[in-house]
Amino acid sequence: MNDRFRFWLKRVGWLGFLFFLIKGLLWILIPYLITKGILSK
Repeated sequence: MNDRFRFWLKRVGWLGFLFFLIKGLLWILIPYLITKGILSK
């Protein structure tokens, strides 16, 4: 039971880490692209 819980905790931890990493990068990247005029027409 303990090993299974630890496995799920690791899996959710990595998914959460990757999700927030990508989200953080998008929060930086999108305003940068808008100011550069790539996304605005």
